[in-house]
Amino acid sequence: MLSVLAHLALAALWPPLLVGIVGRVEAWFAGRVGPPLLQPWRDVWKLLHKGTVQGRNTTWLFRAGPVAGMAAVAGAALLLPAGGLAPIVSFPGDFVVLAYLLGFGRFFLVLSALDTGSSFEGMGAAREVTFASLAEPGLFFCLLALGRLSSGWSLGRMIASAPAAGGPVAALVLVEIALVVIALAENGRIPVDDPATHLELTMIHEVMVLDHGGPDLALVSWAAAVRLFVFLSLVAGLALPSGLTDPRLSLALFCALTVALAVLVGVVESAMARLRLVAVPQLLVGAAVLSGFGLVLSLL
Repeated sequence: MLSVLAHLALAALWPPLLVGIVGRVEAWFAGRVGPPLLQPWRDVWKLLHKGTVQGRNTTWLFRAGPVAGMAAVAGAALLLPAGGLAPIVSFPGDFVVLAYLLGFGRFFLVLSALDTGSSFEGMGAAREVTFASLAEPGLFFCLLALGRLSSGWSLGRMIASAPAAGGPVAALVLVEIALVVIALAENGRIPVDDPATHLELTMIHEVMVLDHGGPDLALVSWAAAVRLFVFLSLVAGLALPSGLTDPRLSLALFCALTVALAVLVGVVESAMARLRLVAVPQLLVGAAVLSGFGLVLSLL
């Protein structure tokens, strides 16, 4: 019971802190002090205490988008191990449920954007689903390669056993690189999207939530942080050293690795420019090719 409560607390409280770390790293590169590490939590708390304005033409889909998105990423977080903490829900083939939960949350967020009747938000929704359709094959290739390397088809076994299974190291390296690229794309980070942009012609994720406010926007922001935590957990879990017997040490290393990955995201966003929209599909296809090579090597 204690491990379940610890897992729930980590999945709920840790993600906004990772977003705060990304913001501080970007501020450091820009020569600014930057916001406090707990600023994402302060923003969520402030938005939860504000009212919500809903357009006259919107329906229940507009309010359902943030709720469904938060529920979907929360369910995805329950399927992943967190260092020494085993997944709360685990069964063979749960990696498919993970991918579809992430897609489910995106689907409802897109519906809520289209429900406003705004052509501007419809443009962002079209870009979101287009890039998602290119990122999902790479994600499935990565998960299939991990299942083949670990000889198990539950996420807990795949993440814990794949690095120590003695399979081709090149396959695991390719999967890790592809997962990092897919994580940046799925979370709307540079070089795919800029979460801080306000340029109309280049916005993707942010444009879909322009009409949300108050508690709805708080759920959207919280869900985005949890989604980032899910992908960073995948990468960090594969990078954990094998053979750790102390769950507290494993959990501490896991948290340290997620922090390091959040710093890496901040470095990437500070050192790179956003790609042109026509170049984003090439990046995602390249990630799918890398993960496909990793899958082929895992079969050898």
